[in-house]
Amino acid sequence: MRNPKTRYAKSGDVNIAYQAFGEGPRTLVVAPAWVTHVDLAWDDPAQARFLERLGGFARVILFDKRGTGASDRHTGTPCLQDRMDDIRTVMDANGIERAAIFACCDGGTMAAMFAAAHPDRVSHLMLFGLFARKLRAPDYPWGVTPEERQSYFSALARNWGEGVDLFSMAPSRKGDAAFLEWCGKLERIAASPGLAVELAQLNTEIDIRDLLPAIKAPTLVIRRRDDPEVHPEESAFIARAIPNARLVTLDGADHLHWTGDAGDLIAEVQGFITGVRPQEAADSALLTILCTDIVGSTERAAELGDRRWRALIERHDDIVASELRRFMGRKINGTGDGVLAAFDSPARSVRAGLAIQEALAPLDLPVRAGVHTGECELRSGVPSGIAVHIGARVAGLAQGGEVLASRTVRDLAVGSGLNFSDRGEHQLKGVPGEWRLYAAAEG
Repeated sequence: MRNPKTRYAKSGDVNIAYQAFGEGPRTLVVAPAWVTHVDLAWDDPAQARFLERLGGFARVILFDKRGTGASDRHTGTPCLQDRMDDIRTVMDANGIERAAIFACCDGGTMAAMFAAAHPDRVSHLMLFGLFARKLRAPDYPWGVTPEERQSYFSALARNWGEGVDLFSMAPSRKGDAAFLEWCGKLERIAASPGLAVELAQLNTEIDIRDLLPAIKAPTLVIRRRDDPEVHPEESAFIARAIPNARLVTLDGADHLHWTGDAGDLIAEVQGFITGVRPQEAADSALLTILCTDIVGSTERAAELGDRRWRALIERHDDIVASELRRFMGRKINGTGDGVLAAFDSPARSVRAGLAIQEALAPLDLPVRAGVHTGECELRSGVPSGIAVHIGARVAGLAQGGEVLASRTVRDLAVGSGLNFSDRGEHQLKGVPGEWRLYAAAEG
């Protein structure tokens, strides 16, 4: 999907940035969480895929809350009622009388208020990762203490722009340097450090418990089972307080709705508002998998000691991340002393492996690499399946300083200027048949 055009709607004197995309008999308004930017959202492959899948069954309205993203910034500290009015504004701008609302985290507080105040305009309400209040109280034991919240404000002001706040909410993306970089960029573009703290303070003062019984729309309260931001009893309390609400618990620990196994969440949303759940077939794409591994890492770690080895591995990770960006690769995950990455070009993947070896040579870190091209399943944009396993098995047969490629890679890289030397046929553990492998080098 081409990135939708960003437009503006007026909420009083405030300009609210929004995008409209997708097709379907239903309209779905996404009430955003925390800080967002409608344009930058499409730069994260997993979030872009999440939005595309929503647009496959509904007309979607995505917007930035006042004070953040592409919406007007200098609006003063927005109250919950003003935020709620932003939903009405984007609906009116698109001629929408009635819509389903999918809301995330603190976006759920304004969506809940809108649903209670305008029951005629909300057909379905889905509240993901919602809190009813932030601070602990005798009758709300799941909140945090004022001291804990103050410590959070201090950390937020100190670290804003580095991406650590958003990144920490997606444990499934741990070790993904490209995603961390995107999180930092989002923080810097979507809000200043001072505004981020102001918005966090505003969220701390919110308490929507009294309005929950006034919500009339059919409602899903959704949480992930191991999400540390949302206590299971807290979600159960909210679901009990809303008439005609149902609690849904999904597997996973990510607080960001589009990371982790987002397919389960999309299935719940689609089934709830259309009555038809999507087919479970995974998406797929032809990708080239690069797997690297430091030769003799255990012995080297013992020789250097923990502190020096950790510093060397951090340098290794920085170099690998840089070369992946240069050759347009995407890290799938780290392997402790190596990396698993995906490319859309066999030749670029081979050259990335050769460049990584060359860049790490001055550090006395001999690296072996394996490359294989095959069809990969894509789950929330993350490649998996037999092709990924073959890439890892090929790397295991490479020598230090060698990029070993499957025959598929050699055949698809014809005309690239790369040379491939036959290394014979091999058995790959757990993979049927004989596999002819080739050592790759620049021509």
